[in-house]
Amino acid sequence: MVAGSIDVQRLAAAWTTVAAGLRSDIGARAFDHWLKHVKPVSFDASSGLLTLSSPSAFIGEQIEKRFADRLRLAWLQVLPGLRTLAVNAHQRPANVVSAMPVAERRGNLPLHGSASVADHAPPQLDPRLTFDNFVQGRSNILALNAARRMAAVEAPQFHPLYLRAETGQGKTHLLHSIASATLARDTGARIILMSAEKFMMEFVGAMRANEMMAFKARLRAADLLLIDDLQFVIGKDSTQIELLHTFDDVMTSGGRLVVAADRLPHRLDGIDQRLLSRLAGGLVADIDPPDQDLRAAILERKAAALGVMVPTAVLDWIAHSFPRNVRELEGALNKLLAYAALTDTPIDLAMAQERLAETARGSRARITIEEIQRAVCAHYRIDKSEMASQRRTRAVARPRQVAMYLAKELTPRSFPEIGRRFGGRDHSTVIHAVRTIEALRVDDADLDTDIRRIRRALTA
Repeated sequence: MVAGSIDVQRLAAAWTTVAAGLRSDIGARAFDHWLKHVKPVSFDASSGLLTLSSPSAFIGEQIEKRFADRLRLAWLQVLPGLRTLAVNAHQRPANVVSAMPVAERRGNLPLHGSASVADHAPPQLDPRLTFDNFVQGRSNILALNAARRMAAVEAPQFHPLYLRAETGQGKTHLLHSIASATLARDTGARIILMSAEKFMMEFVGAMRANEMMAFKARLRAADLLLIDDLQFVIGKDSTQIELLHTFDDVMTSGGRLVVAADRLPHRLDGIDQRLLSRLAGGLVADIDPPDQDLRAAILERKAAALGVMVPTAVLDWIAHSFPRNVRELEGALNKLLAYAALTDTPIDLAMAQERLAETARGSRARITIEEIQRAVCAHYRIDKSEMASQRRTRAVARPRQVAMYLAKELTPRSFPEIGRRFGGRDHSTVIHAVRTIEALRVDDADLDTDIRRIRRALTA
């Protein structure tokens, strides 16, 4: 190893943990498109220069334009001496598989034989997200067993399968697991895994390009169709109708259907009732937040998979300090392991508390739109479904505006993101709500008091 530098193997190990955090931060789609094939080349401790490689000059330019600040912040967690980051181009690896959907690639691949699951993987299928890597607990046992049945040879008893979980609780993991297990037993299976948002974008693109027949044929010929984050098509009527017909055709022709969302079907206000009826007619499986024991088990499994010994006291402390979701939990462990590897520091409870204390406080202090909606509804004594309903009576509309206002004040979410969580409303509706509440607070002492009380309840 050159003096004043860190060897490539240690950088590669650090990149594994940094990449996991970035994937969670910017989303799987953006990470896979821009950062998946980035590799660390060198780090010069004397100059503070970290050099990364990208598949092409164009991708390198886009990475620096889109993600330079995020990359620096992520690497600073494990390389405190980092001052400059450079992204250089290299040749694309020869064994990178095209991201073309399975249904479009199958003509060039053997339908049976020794081809690996990865060779037949649909777009964005993460090989790490399998049933073997999914940690079972009381909060997810129903969803896990139902997912296994959906991937089995025998026809599932309940169909379709609807998975409900908040962000970071494992619903996307199960979707990928179902796809991987299905491909493992049938390498020729036509599988499509996509988000509802991507379905909508492809649907709109097909209409504009006058390619609806090809779009319908590809989607409806699937042996297994998995749709994630259904809540993103709330209020998108034409997309919902196309989804309805797609679901009907897939199931009628003997295909299997799995849908995931962050709320139960009857809470999806703004979704066509016929579509909700199809989904509610199968099995609706909840994934609840993991309890302390499950969080500790997840951390233990993660550490074992990485071949690292972490004291039980450290795992228990992390499990207690990051209660919200699995992504934050694993991100905390990744950060700790990366720091230990790059600084040759032994892992103990004192070191973990020192390195993760601020992150843990942020995890506990972070407020979600879901929590804001619950607090507002509890204060005004209305049902939480009213947050996404189309009712405009004052008793419902004003609390909804208060919740939108607090969502903008207390979370980093954008106006469009907030609108989607309130029944798919347009961003202009959220802007109007925020401005209305801001103006009313000046003269309406009762409203101002209400908002202060709700804020105290949320930040207590």
